[in-house]
Amino acid sequence: MHPLILAIESSCDETSASIIQAGKVLNNVIASQTVHQKYGGVVPELASRAHQQQIHHVVNEALTSADIRPQQLNAIAFTRGPGLLGSLLVGVSFAKGMALGLQLPLIEVNHMEAHVLAHFIDEPKPSFPFLCLTVSGGHTQLVLVHDYLNMEVIGETRDDAIGEAFDKAAKMMDFPYPGGPLIDKYAQLGNPKAFKFPHTSIPGLDFSFSGIKTAFLYFLRDNKKNEPRFAELFRHDICASLQAHLVSMVMNKLKEAVLQTGINRVAIAGGVAANSGLRKSLQEQAAHSGWGVFIPDFEYCTDNAAMIAIAAHYKYLAKCFASLDVAPLANLAIGD
Repeated sequence: MHPLILAIESSCDETSASIIQAGKVLNNVIASQTVHQKYGGVVPELASRAHQQQIHHVVNEALTSADIRPQQLNAIAFTRGPGLLGSLLVGVSFAKGMALGLQLPLIEVNHMEAHVLAHFIDEPKPSFPFLCLTVSGGHTQLVLVHDYLNMEVIGETRDDAIGEAFDKAAKMMDFPYPGGPLIDKYAQLGNPKAFKFPHTSIPGLDFSFSGIKTAFLYFLRDNKKNEPRFAELFRHDICASLQAHLVSMVMNKLKEAVLQTGINRVAIAGGVAANSGLRKSLQEQAAHSGWGVFIPDFEYCTDNAAMIAIAAHYKYLAKCFASLDVAPLANLAIGD
């Protein structure tokens, strides 16, 4: 069976389409939204409007660049959730309309499960079972992956996600949105031991990042009393210290998960998986402990339709199709 599938991703502020054939991703078209930069974060209403403006062009480009006619497709896949409801609705509605017009089956995809399955787009691919640390602006989870369609969340954040902690800290330092990548950029020129921040102690494998955001706010406020230009003068050391602290928080939980499960095949996924500090820390731990480590290409870390496509491929093989009355779910969880 060699399915040819069009996949659509519209969960937040990236409009993306991808074509997959026989499990091989042919392209990954992404249209980013710049309208949110002046607001310092994603504005849901503006995001949904931008998706409406871009989705037809993005889908058409994916089909054209792959030299595929719509009539050749075997299925249409889309992100059902989690994400911004208005943004999801644009992608779901477009996919449903296209599937209805072409009389094709629909495949709904869980956005977070797709991040995990991005590891199966290219080699090397992990064998089952493996642990995946999913880290993004909206989620921080430890996932025990039993199979392509069988995943179990064994740890997650109780409040904020690590990506939000990066972005909020960047905003406090007056960096433009999105600020997380800028912290990573400046951190590479700083001393990660220059400043200390408190650890939030949560039992088990769960995370908490709300405390570090508050601590960072007070850290900047107190130091600016003596030196108003503190954040500017010590930018690199501040970023390096904060990044090292946040990375250590997730790495400590990841090491604990390896000990508890006995599984030493470890993957990372999600937008924060592009962070150089996290990648370096994971590779160093792998060299020290003998872990098998899997890190996706940068292209497949942030929101993209290629990961939706690979997830849809395995769902197609399992004949997991959605009905035409399917609706987006903003708070869809892994396993739902």
